[in-house]
Amino acid sequence: MRVDEFDFDLPPERIALRPARPRDSARMLLVEGEAISDRGVADLPSLLHPGDVLVFNDTRVIPAQLEGKRGDASIGATLHKREGPREWWAFVRNAKRVRDGDTIDFGEGVRASAVAKDPEGAVLLAFHGDEPVEVLLERAGQMPLPPYIAGKRPTDEADRSDYQTMFAREEGAVAAPTAALHFTDALIAALDARGVGRETLTLHVGAGTFLPVKAANIADHKMHSEWGRIDRATAERLNRARAAGGRIIAVGTTSLRLLESAADADGTIKPFEGDTAIFITPGYRFKGVDGLMTNFHLPKSTLFMLVSALMGLDVMKSAYAHAICEGYRFYSYGDASLLLPRS
Repeated sequence: MRVDEFDFDLPPERIALRPARPRDSARMLLVEGEAISDRGVADLPSLLHPGDVLVFNDTRVIPAQLEGKRGDASIGATLHKREGPREWWAFVRNAKRVRDGDTIDFGEGVRASAVAKDPEGAVLLAFHGDEPVEVLLERAGQMPLPPYIAGKRPTDEADRSDYQTMFAREEGAVAAPTAALHFTDALIAALDARGVGRETLTLHVGAGTFLPVKAANIADHKMHSEWGRIDRATAERLNRARAAGGRIIAVGTTSLRLLESAADADGTIKPFEGDTAIFITPGYRFKGVDGLMTNFHLPKSTLFMLVSALMGLDVMKSAYAHAICEGYRFYSYGDASLLLPRS
């Protein structure tokens, strides 16, 4: 399929620059089969069945956006994947001014050397000193807001909490699993009362999630890999819930991609630990999930391709057209959708 088949027009004013407050006051578009209806995130318990299980990503966003100097050259770096205890791959602005062996000074006593480049231009940075890299980033880094937000306003202190889910535990993501930003203690209590289960997995979301698809045909696009883990006990509980008739609902495309990476041909979820570069497009047969709660995604993005694979391209184009017409807020700080394909 051609990438331009996944295009749509989005008015700039539909891009949310701040989250809804309280978080669970956001709107939610329910897409059930081909039926579309307007709901709110707070309606989620009534839309799920006792025995269903929501699967959250417990990754924690690190302040992975750095600004520094190599000599008189300004260098921007967005870390996107850990390679070792002190080494991270980074997308680098002004990368032509950085050669192997060069040292970049990011201020606040944080320095890193460029030790390699990959064929696509990413730079492997080795951080100096003995302090954990996470400590260095807390000192010198900024939260890595998506470009469609960062291009419209500066990152500020509020983003340190706003761009973190209530489930964030495992440090390593450079982008938030944004569907889970809508959850609050009150919503979790209502889900518990409804008998809806919840499980967590870990997928450290990389900055590659924001990269545009440059190929004309989706078959020619290469996904960046991300590290994830589902432990044996979690996999067993998910399989038991499904065997008992419960639906597995991924909260966010990150949870979905890891569940699908861990599922075998008959839908059994296996323990998983390692990298995944799964690329889900129309024609894919879903094995590990029965539904998805997610935010609204960019035109021609791999994530819009994923939701189109789950629900059908025509259905998702209709759903997005409805959302745009009705004033839904898009992208990371925007509203949600609950996608339940016809079984």
